[in-house]
Amino acid sequence: MILRRVAPLHFLALAACVPASTAQQSPAEIAAPAASGTGEAQVLTTIEDQVHYGSRIALLPPRKALLSGEFEQGGWIRGTADANISSITADGEPILFDPKGKSFFVGIDRDAANTLELAFTQVDGQTASQTVTIASRQWDIERVNVAKRPSGSSEEWWAKREPEWLAIRDARAKETGAQGWKQQFIWPVTGRISGRFGRQRIYRGEPGSYHSGLDIAPGNGVPFVAPADGVVVLARTGFSLEGGIVILDHGAGLNSAFIHMSRLAVAEGDKVEQGQLLGNVGASGRATGPHLHWSLMWRDSRLDPLLFLPPMP
Repeated sequence: MILRRVAPLHFLALAACVPASTAQQSPAEIAAPAASGTGEAQVLTTIEDQVHYGSRIALLPPRKALLSGEFEQGGWIRGTADANISSITADGEPILFDPKGKSFFVGIDRDAANTLELAFTQVDGQTASQTVTIASRQWDIERVNVAKRPSGSSEEWWAKREPEWLAIRDARAKETGAQGWKQQFIWPVTGRISGRFGRQRIYRGEPGSYHSGLDIAPGNGVPFVAPADGVVVLARTGFSLEGGIVILDHGAGLNSAFIHMSRLAVAEGDKVEQGQLLGNVGASGRATGPHLHWSLMWRDSRLDPLLFLPPMP
């Protein structure tokens, strides 16, 4: 009889997802598979996450992931799962993860519910779940006693706008394999904060669109840089609303968009490093003054850039 020794697991975990009645038992007390005629059903040895039954190996149940981040609306989660994990979901949706390190990223929408359910499936089919509590936030809401303006647009305007909208949608959907999502983000530029994420007006009880990003007003023409590594998936000028726009994919479904630029310093397909020049602040498109509008999205969820940043230097 030959025993196959599998490399031990190297992983930091919060707690073992093993029933209390099992967690304190010795390996020999853990229920073994039904005995076979060969007599190989008895436990021979344990190697961290594996229990050996003769020439057979049974994995222990998956453990909870090690999590960090900002667990609130508009926030984010970085995690590391068990080495034997084969798939991860967040509220039932599949999550991309590093196949080697099992690290992953999840964004939390501005209007997210107060719990997020992570589910992990192991290579042997065993599963574990982990509930994350999401804190609510008090948004800057302004209630005005005027009617909301109609949102319709003319066919002529939409004929110009539709290809722009499609280009933005398609760019945000690209997955380049960038690794910037793993980094501590830096400020793309410093200056007066002229608009905060999540701000919203309510028109006689009817909500308008909320502000989807962070506005920084350092002055016209001031250069700004990439807050994290990424790949440029869109770099255009002359858009109806955005003016000059750059979208940077950070990987794992996370991307940044910078708009109202006066000059672009990158082109589509460029790989950029954190701190690399992207362009210059401006007032192109629909803007009342020069500023950098920076929005962050993870899939369809809108995130608050301030929750990715250290205090402004």
